Amino acid sequence: MTRMVTALTLHPHRLLPTDPAVRRLAGELYASVRQLPIISPHGHVPARWLADDVPFADPTSLLITPDHYVNRLLHAHGVGLEQLGVAQQDFDEESSRRAFRLLCDHWNIYRGTPVRYWLDTQLSEIFGVTVRPSADTADQIYDQIAGCLATPEFRPRALYERFGIDVLATTDDPCDDLGDHRRLAADPNWSGRVVPTFRPDRYLEPFSLTWNRDVERLGEAAGQSVDDYDGYLTALAERRRYFIANGAVSADHSHPDARTDPLEQTEARRLYRRARTGAITEAEATALRRHLVFEMGRMSAEDGLVMTIHPAISRNHHRPTAQRFGADVGCDIGVRVEFTEALRPLLNAVGTAPRFRLVIFTVDETSYSREIAPLAGFYPSVYVGAPWWFLDAPDAIRRFRAAVSETVGFGKTSGFIDDTRAFCSIPARHDMSRRLDAGYLAQLVTEHRLEEDEAFEVVHDLVDATPRKVFNL
Repeated sequence: MTRMVTALTLHPHRLLPTDPAVRRLAGELYASVRQLPIISPHGHVPARWLADDVPFADPTSLLITPDHYVNRLLHAHGVGLEQLGVAQQDFDEESSRRAFRLLCDHWNIYRGTPVRYWLDTQLSEIFGVTVRPSADTADQIYDQIAGCLATPEFRPRALYERFGIDVLATTDDPCDDLGDHRRLAADPNWSGRVVPTFRPDRYLEPFSLTWNRDVERLGEAAGQSVDDYDGYLTALAERRRYFIANGAVSADHSHPDARTDPLEQTEARRLYRRARTGAITEAEATALRRHLVFEMGRMSAEDGLVMTIHPAISRNHHRPTAQRFGADVGCDIGVRVEFTEALRPLLNAVGTAPRFRLVIFTVDETSYSREIAPLAGFYPSVYVGAPWWFLDAPDAIRRFRAAVSETVGFGKTSGFIDDTRAFCSIPARHDMSRRLDAGYLAQLVTEHRLEEDEAFEVVHDLVDATPRKVFNL
């Protein structure tokens, strides 16, 4: 029996409060920011896509393969990652079409998730799809998207302009020569702004099997001997300067915890020597890594790179998947994290330094009101990062606002962070945030906790002025 084909429709008031009075004002607040430019200060879209401006190959490689939000839930329902093009070198058109059919046939598994909201928005507003994905409509939708991707209007640069992106940050290895960024900056036909982000995690983890090789590469990129600890720090500082010269505004850090415990310099040098000979223990490596994160904060206070931390993720939780498909394919899981004592050494050292700025992200939302907001409520340098990863969802964003606003208001938050590899989801994610913030502010106004003119000022700040200020944009 053929299933009924159902229309794909987006309600104009989606995510807005249901109370009529609150919804009216929320709609007005949202309408006032709906078309504002997108500021994206943390994400993972490759600069090469925009530098080369090569048409996207097919619907699957654009919408499914790079998006671990999409892939992980399909995997949870028994779909192999190889079927979705993850880490596959010979993924031809027929394989791409089969993967898209799998997504559409499993459309029901996304009910109630933010992924469903983002996918609905992408399909409808970017590609003009009017039928709901299903086994019966998969090929029709695939062909419609493929037809769009074959036109100039859907090349990367055209979509960048259409999405209204003003600033897009990438995430980059310290040894990257940033050639794609330099090509964009030198291109007279390019008017956007794509900035690199310094991500030194792999160079700060001495217990990693690849650490010694990575450190050698770091030295080569910096033109600096890394035979001793002082040369290693000099190499890191040199690469930070190179990134700043090429437009970087922030340095991002993601480790198992948020600790920043400094060592005596003699001890740091000793542990570095042990790490370079491969003799370091796991406990010693952890101590050295925590010291090095402290050093990164000290450098941020000197060179002005905004320090962002995204701690407490158990990376590659399922080792067989990581070994077969690599990192960042959806098998990372959040863990509990502590910030107050972990960050005390760093904040005691540079927390009131004029150039230091620290944005704290978490997937442990119990820490928002207990630790992160109180820290931001005292230290001029500290800002509360927007809900991240498993928390960038409607109800979690509402909880975030309620958890932090009573302590720090709105001016000590980061602005929305999309943190995505899925290029076409960027406008959908920012639109979701704007709707939710409009709803939250409208509720405050109707409860007479905020004046209407203030709500309009705040919603504009959250979209534009706040991320520009926090990230020195």
